[in-house]
Amino acid sequence: MVDTATKLTETARRDLASTFANRLKRDVSDAVIVRAPGRLNLLGEHTDYNQGFVLPIAINRATWVVAAPARGRVRVWSEAMQQEDEFDPINLRHDKQRHWGNYIRAVVWALAEIGVPVPGADLLVTGDLPLGAGVSSSASLEMACALALLSLQSHELPRRDLALLCQRAENEFVGVRCGIMDQFAVGLSQAHHALLLDCRSLETKLVPLNGDSPVFFVCDTSKPRTLAASAYNQRRSECESAANHFGVPSLREVTLEMLHGDRDALLPVIFRRCHHVITENDRVLQAVDLISSGRWQDFGCLLNASHYSLRDDYEVSCEELDIMCELARQHPGCLGARMVGAGFGGAALAAVERGAAEDFARYVAPRYEAATSREPRIFAAEPAGGAELVSAS
Repeated sequence: MVDTATKLTETARRDLASTFANRLKRDVSDAVIVRAPGRLNLLGEHTDYNQGFVLPIAINRATWVVAAPARGRVRVWSEAMQQEDEFDPINLRHDKQRHWGNYIRAVVWALAEIGVPVPGADLLVTGDLPLGAGVSSSASLEMACALALLSLQSHELPRRDLALLCQRAENEFVGVRCGIMDQFAVGLSQAHHALLLDCRSLETKLVPLNGDSPVFFVCDTSKPRTLAASAYNQRRSECESAANHFGVPSLREVTLEMLHGDRDALLPVIFRRCHHVITENDRVLQAVDLISSGRWQDFGCLLNASHYSLRDDYEVSCEELDIMCELARQHPGCLGARMVGAGFGGAALAAVERGAAEDFARYVAPRYEAATSREPRIFAAEPAGGAELVSAS
């Protein structure tokens, strides 16, 4: 496994170069190396497509891409998938056998759409970012490949524009209606800060993690998110329907007073969906003040409230996520825990006091496995910087 600390050591550089040369069967002298982190959303779940607020961090696990110029074809070797993908950058088509490769094809397509066609390239994709664990491996892959391909052509884009390009690639080529949070978090974050993103205006603010900040744990339930895609689209439709009812562009414009005033005119399920979105936006804004002033106990209470809202109002949790969060809260150093991501599986987030974090995974993992017969993946995630070119040819 390549060392994916945010600074590239000479040993890691040699490992990447050796792997690239072995997998792609070519010289590495004209290659570039790019790191793109994963992200963990502290608060603001299912608010992004409602033009609300989100508060992610980039984490110190990442996708690394080594890329070198080529002509006529794009070849990609994925260490995680142990597969190669090869395609014509001019005549792009979906590959039903290599779904992961479609994200890279999407980036090539999106670059051509803005007048930066890719003549060809050889890419190695590696890293230590787990797949399907709610830490945005897809946006990390997109941003790393886009930054590498741009670098090969000595072309630069502002990080905000790069994030929007990768979102468009995922929306229009891959066909996933993701919001903008993941790409912005991967591209614009800074170490030791959270990133407040207004998903309506796309304004961002770096929020320092002051005081005795906790250790954030990703607690992957190992429950596949088999219902997440259809439920995600259903929740979006329900929110759009509610916004139409209130005559506004999105639920961002709806207040709790408006919601309660129209309660009798709304289906109970629509009321609950609105209630989650409105209160979750408020929790994000509260969290900005709390973590700026180091009030982490109060922040932990917001995590718990977010989970209960996602479970009861938005109804996107599941038994495994509820068990994981409850077991996390039983640890004496845990400040709070909630599910993250689309739901119906995937991961939870736990904030644990730094002095009590050493045994957190050992405490939770066996209890979760005993309760669910599923083996979890639990790891600490420290706030890191955004995507970057770490080595030029």
